[in-house]
Parts: sequence; structure tokens; C-alpha cells
Amino acid sequence: MFLWIKAIHIIGFTAWFAGIFYIWRLFVYHAETNSEDVRNQLAIMERKLYKFIMRPAMVLTLCCGILLFYFQWDAIARSVWIWLKILLVLFVLGNHFLADYYRKQLAAGVRYTGRRFRYLNEVPTILLICIVLLVVLKPF
Repeated sequence: MFLWIKAIHIIGFTAWFAGIFYIWRLFVYHAETNSEDVRNQLAIMERKLYKFIMRPAMVLTLCCGILLFYFQWDAIARSVWIWLKILLVLFVLGNHFLADYYRKQLAAGVRYTGRRFRYLNEVPTILLICIVLLVVLKPF
């Protein structure tokens, strides 16, 4: 059962991060277009991506992660790397909810520069790299 939960956790975070990477790119396009029709289409795509892919993938990832943590409590609770991973996951959650904030703002017609979203698009990449390195290398 443990390996099934681990596999589902990996599938979940892969889908979650794919959605996170894509939504920031959609925001770049949204911010840089001058076409109202394109903005409306992007708003629909952003809403569907967030509600039907990112949110369920986030829930799946967190639920499976909590179960994995529970099953391995004795082996990893005293390890520093797991607490650093959890901290980084909190930052991923912050990025996830920040994307929802901007999604709603863009849908309401608030204008931003594409540069803002290009920078914000780099944050999940850095977080993913750090999380994977912590889990695989377990340096602490």
C-alpha cells in the first residue's frame, strides 16, 4: 500500500507542477495581449486549468504526502530534510494561491506587465529543484 501511495503522490505533484508552470505562462500571454477576445479565452483556460487540474492535483499531492509522512514518522521525523521539504511545500502552496489571486485579477480586467509573470514563473522551478534534491539526497 505504501508504494501505491508514493506513486500517486508522484503523479499528483507532477500534474500539480505542470499546472503551476503552465498557468504562469498563460498569465504572461494574458498580460501581453492587446486583444479582448484573446484575454477572454485565456481567462477561460486559466480558470479550467486551476479548478480542474491544479486544485485536484494539489489535494491529491498533499493527502498522499501526509499519509507517507504518517507511515514513515519514526524513520524521518528527526531528519532535518523532511522539515525543509515541508517548508518548501508551504512556499509551493503560497505560489499556488498567488496564481489564483492573479487569475481572478486578470479575469476582472486588472492589467499587469508580462515581466512580472515571467519572474513569478521561475519561482516554482527553483522550488521543485530544491524539493527533489532534498528528497533524493536527504542531505540533513
